[in-house]
Amino acid sequence: MKIVIKTILILVIVIIAGLCLVLAAMIINRPEPGDKETLTELTEPQVAGQAQSSWQMFRGGQSLLGTAAGTLADSPQLAWKFKTGGEIKSSPAIDEGLVFIGSADANVYAIDLAKGDKVWAYPTGDAVEATPCVVDGCVFVGSSDNFLYALNAKTGELKWKYETDGQILGAANWTRAPDGRSVWILAGSYDNKLHCVDSANGQVMWTYETDSYINGSPAVGEGIVAFGGCDAMIHIVSLTDGSKINHIDTGSFVAASPAIYEGRVYAGNYDGVFISADIASGKIAWKYTGSDSPYFSSPAVNRNVVVFGGRDNRLHCVGRDDGKPVWTFKSLGEVDSSPVICGDKVVVGSQDGRLYMLRLSDGSKVWSYEIGQAVSSSPAVADGMVIVGSDDGYLYAFSAKP
Repeated sequence: MKIVIKTILILVIVIIAGLCLVLAAMIINRPEPGDKETLTELTEPQVAGQAQSSWQMFRGGQSLLGTAAGTLADSPQLAWKFKTGGEIKSSPAIDEGLVFIGSADANVYAIDLAKGDKVWAYPTGDAVEATPCVVDGCVFVGSSDNFLYALNAKTGELKWKYETDGQILGAANWTRAPDGRSVWILAGSYDNKLHCVDSANGQVMWTYETDSYINGSPAVGEGIVAFGGCDAMIHIVSLTDGSKINHIDTGSFVAASPAIYEGRVYAGNYDGVFISADIASGKIAWKYTGSDSPYFSSPAVNRNVVVFGGRDNRLHCVGRDDGKPVWTFKSLGEVDSSPVICGDKVVVGSQDGRLYMLRLSDGSKVWSYEIGQAVSSSPAVADGMVIVGSDDGYLYAFSAKP
């Protein structure tokens, strides 16, 4: 009997000891606060453009919405300006404390965001009007020399270049490959084609041919890529293989870049007609004809309104659902610059040589800065700063404090 009791006691002690060891292991390996969020961030694809501290591509994100997080001061101050050797038609991209810009002097520049100092410059064969696109530590940018370049974002070292049969004036965009393992880069060219290449080596994945030049940038979202052409069409193409899904006849050249928002595409054409069209059906939902002048400006789109510039010297704001006018703002020059919505404000450049900040609710002027020469470049907004280029060859940075 004593032997049985002793055996049971030993078993109980062993079980209790085992449970204690398991409990201790659980306590030691318990995730700290925030570990779950970190794991989620690492396993989800990175999305460009909507972080407050970055503006990684034209219009800030893949759908080309032209909206920025955060707020802007009512009276920004000039923080610095950086001189290039030619006009700046390109728009800036911002990532990891660097600003990337192209210039008519044929160079792509990386500039320190805090100080405005040059970090590196890479020479291409001709003017760079396209906006750089920054993905996974690499800068992708087209040039008028017909090449799409892939550069190391930190050093400017060339990784590869891909040749098309025409100049590349519009910004590149990006998408995850169907297998989720790689990134594809999309760029339109004056060879009438949209090119999709592997970001790792520049190998062509597919091309889609149109009937005329592609001047603007492709918008990516909702499983498709949408882009305008000088054939008057907005093309809706599969991201998977470049096959045609739909096309929308706008009636005239589409030189600007479209935006994608909740199943619709938004774009203006050369005849002064701005449209919203359903992506699935290809049918035009509404037309805005508040001008007979061309639209080269790409729209900024939020839940309520669409804002875009025109060569009638005005910035137009219309309702997103119905296209009815909300307000217009008249500058002293054409507005080819694409506006950015940030909080309750809109920022845009004009050919009259000024950078404007307007109230989103009514289009009233909050602030302006006289640069002196045309501002065709579209502003980038990140961390309360506004960065924009000018035809005077300078890149300007504005912040709440000088």
